[in-house]
Amino acid sequence: MGKDWDSGSTHPDHGVSDRLKALVASGELKPDPAQKAMAARFDRLLLDLHAQRPARKSSALGWLFASRKPETVSAPKGLYLYGGVGRGKTMLMDMFFEQARVKRKRRAHFHEFMADVHDRIHKHRQKLKAGETKQADPVPPVAESLIEEARLLCFDEFSVTDIADAMILSRLFGELFQRGCILVATSNVEPDNLYKDGLNRGLFLPFVDLLKQYVEIVPLDSLTDYRLEKDSGLPVFRYPLTPEADMAMDAAWRREVAGKQVDAETIAFRGRSITVPQAAGRAARFSFTDLCQRPLGAADYLEILSHYDTLFVDHIPLLGADKRNETKRFINLVDTVYDHRVRLFASAAAAPEELLVTRKGTEGFEFDRTVSRLIEIRSTEYLEDHTARYGDDVTKA
Repeated sequence: MGKDWDSGSTHPDHGVSDRLKALVASGELKPDPAQKAMAARFDRLLLDLHAQRPARKSSALGWLFASRKPETVSAPKGLYLYGGVGRGKTMLMDMFFEQARVKRKRRAHFHEFMADVHDRIHKHRQKLKAGETKQADPVPPVAESLIEEARLLCFDEFSVTDIADAMILSRLFGELFQRGCILVATSNVEPDNLYKDGLNRGLFLPFVDLLKQYVEIVPLDSLTDYRLEKDSGLPVFRYPLTPEADMAMDAAWRREVAGKQVDAETIAFRGRSITVPQAAGRAARFSFTDLCQRPLGAADYLEILSHYDTLFVDHIPLLGADKRNETKRFINLVDTVYDHRVRLFASAAAAPEELLVTRKGTEGFEFDRTVSRLIEIRSTEYLEDHTARYGDDVTKA
């Protein structure tokens, strides 16, 4: 294994608390006791990380006598920070990630991470089929490859909605934690409510037990949704569904694709085809039906956004108990759009906070995050982030 920790002082150069204090002093943030307390917890984890040294290398013949099952590697407990949307969880975790002098670290959106895991499992099975490996169980070698790349894993807005993810998490993280993985995650759902009402949830519950064993579970009780303060009201989310909304979407699309050829396109992905009804350059236009009433998942949305950084979505309906699958897909779509700072133009039956008419189960918890993200997507700061990432002009249609 490579070296995990940078050499030098066992103390971080600047703690999360110091960074937070500086932002408050500059007027960029308001004093928040809950954030201050959470910053102190991150600082304690930083000290634990920086005090830990890599394990000694085994002898040259160690492999000869080693058991097939890897020895458990000791590691500090991670953190699972949960609370309402827009409370500053992501900001604090980003400060922590930047300060963690751990060479092998990875910050990822959970859905993107799991798409990577499933791809690795698929490749391992292809090797098994081709006779290139005799290891029938793909999970241990996949966990080994992941831990070789990153011992510290940071997930923003951790949520579990996909049954394929739910069924594998316990085994995957059992292997990762045994190998010394340190998990830091933010969520708006406490662990006991993860994958609530999900299919075959009993097979998922051992993962919750693993979390409680290897990760400190901490609520963030800030009362302010700071994302709401960023809403500039830029007209990129049209509601209700009226002829005027359709005309506004058409006008924005014409401005976006001016001078470009508009065609339907097809994306080949994992042996399937994803149809893009209208595309021009880095912009694509879909209906809600195209994206959320068809069997698409987070990995499909990631693939779509690898081709386009401006997305138009027409005719988002009210979401109720009769549209539970569509609601889950819409949540995943917005998560993916937000995490990749993609511009979103949409027309909907109602304002974001009124779209979900039946708040029940996991979707009720997670849709609060969706509402907050749809609001932030309309902010000037978000559009500036998009421009910085993709280097194009921002259309404030």
